[in-house]
Amino acid sequence: MIDTSDLRKGTTMEFDGRLVKVIEFSHNKQGRGSAQVRMTLRDLRTGSTTTHSVQAGARFPAVRLERQNVQFLYEDDGHFQFMDTETFDQILLDESAVGDLKLYIKENETCDLLTYEGEPIDIELPTSVTLAVDYTEPGFKGDTATGGNKPATMETGLVVQVPLFITNGDVLKIDTRTGEYIERV
Repeated sequence: MIDTSDLRKGTTMEFDGRLVKVIEFSHNKQGRGSAQVRMTLRDLRTGSTTTHSVQAGARFPAVRLERQNVQFLYEDDGHFQFMDTETFDQILLDESAVGDLKLYIKENETCDLLTYEGEPIDIELPTSVTLAVDYTEPGFKGDTATGGNKPATMETGLVVQVPLFITNGDVLKIDTRTGEYIERV
């Protein structure tokens, strides 16, 4: 069982008979009464996102997911093709299963495919990925006294706030959990 105190971003559990993944959560304590936990959940089968509030201390059934190492091959019209690196079987996931993670994955990159009772439902990326800057405005020395940031569009379409010294073609390390710039590689 998963308690509300065990919730983390990315936790997969069963909620109201559905297989869901926690996108966001927050504990809210009002002046009187007990604390509430507000959760944003994504249904792993349909891709729909809902928001629910539950009492702090509520418990949910845990889900056992199996992992297998896969390689991302290509995306075609909202369908993402992966290949198992051991058996070379190809697995097809639709855009609702991949979600916003499509902005962090490039062709031929490896990731973990999560399956539930033999059904592929989600992918899990490493905590950081390296992406090349496709376009960013030039930064000029002396623009700010404290450093400053500017938007940069990565090769996958992801827009990240980066320091002023980053230029087109630079390869950057990006955190997949927050979508923030970590360092230049």
